[in-house]
This record gives sequence, C-alpha cells and structure tokens, in this order.
Amino acid sequence: MEQTDKYYMYVLLCADDTLYTGFSTNVERRFQQHVKGLGAKYTRSHRPIKILFKQQFDSKHAALSAEYAFKQLSRAQKIAHLAQAGIKLE
Repeated sequence: MEQTDKYYMYVLLCADDTLYTGFSTNVERRFQQHVKGLGAKYTRSHRPIKILFKQQFDSKHAALSAEYAFKQLSRAQKIAHLAQAGIKLE
C-alpha cells in the first residue's frame, strides 16, 4: 500500500506576538485544537491567533527535523526565515 500521508511543520502567531512552532499531519485541525486550549501547554497561555507558515514534507522525520531546526533559531532569525517565505510580521 502506498503512503499518502503528508507531514507539516507550522508556525503560529500568538496574541502576545510570540511564535509557536509545531508538527502535524493536519495543520488546520491542529490550529483549532490550540485555539480551544487543547493543544500544547505553551499555546494554552499564549493563545494563537493565526497560522503564519506551513511547510509540507513527505516524511515525518523530515517535518520533525525542520521543526527542531526552526526552534533552534533566534527570534530575529525566525522572522528573517519567514520574511524569505514572503511572510511579514506586523
């Protein structure tokens, strides 16, 4: 049987202007979980307001590696990375 699942690394903008990075197979569903307070502990106290960025990968390993690498960046580096993707924080 052929594997058809896609995996995503995503970045959320939170109400306090912080960024949250995560991994999911369905970013929109996961975002709704975060909004309802059912997501990560971080997003329970830093409410997400929108999905800024998502990148698709063919393997779980690749998506998790991208998530880890993004989390290692400084905030300035994260903003620069997002700007390269055409996303500007207001």
